[in-house]
Amino acid sequence: MSVIATKVSLDEATDQAALNLTLIQGEILETSNKIDVRELAVLAHKIQGAQRVFLAGAGRSGLVLRMAAMRLMHLGLTVHVAGDTTTPAITSGDLLLVASGSGTTSGVVKAAQTALAAGAEVAAITTDPDSPLAGLAHAVVTIPAARKTDHGSAITRQYSGSLFEQSLFLATETVFQTLWDATDEPAEQLWLRHANLE
Repeated sequence: MSVIATKVSLDEATDQAALNLTLIQGEILETSNKIDVRELAVLAHKIQGAQRVFLAGAGRSGLVLRMAAMRLMHLGLTVHVAGDTTTPAITSGDLLLVASGSGTTSGVVKAAQTALAAGAEVAAITTDPDSPLAGLAHAVVTIPAARKTDHGSAITRQYSGSLFEQSLFLATETVFQTLWDATDEPAEQLWLRHANLE
């Protein structure tokens, strides 16, 4: 049996969808306007200076970082996603980009510790600049969104970390666009690196 027991008319659903689209757009705009663009620029600079870029995140944040990895690959960077079977060892000269709303996700914090022990640098995107993850990072981007366990938050009406993940996508796209703007490569050149075994 469906957990959605209440039947609503198509008109009611349409009205509710319109309200929710406006709600989500507004929350994303308000939150993204509070991201420090200097922090995004520092992250772009760190990526630019790395020999290789590794990305690690859990759950939906991890999925957003996979999208970011694809875009960085399109720029011609050497990029690896932690946990993939072909991901090599991280070493000195590399950068690990991690994301965790709380900044306490155990696997992500452990990845940052491992990267540091190997001599790599760490960049973190989180809601909490005082979190354990942020404390390990050479560069931090703070997204002022609610943590996924902040139910009933005044910051968002969305469920469980959605606002952080949406804003994380915007932040990583901004970094990609900033890096791309620093090149003279046309979109057609990036497209040549797009996957052709789909």
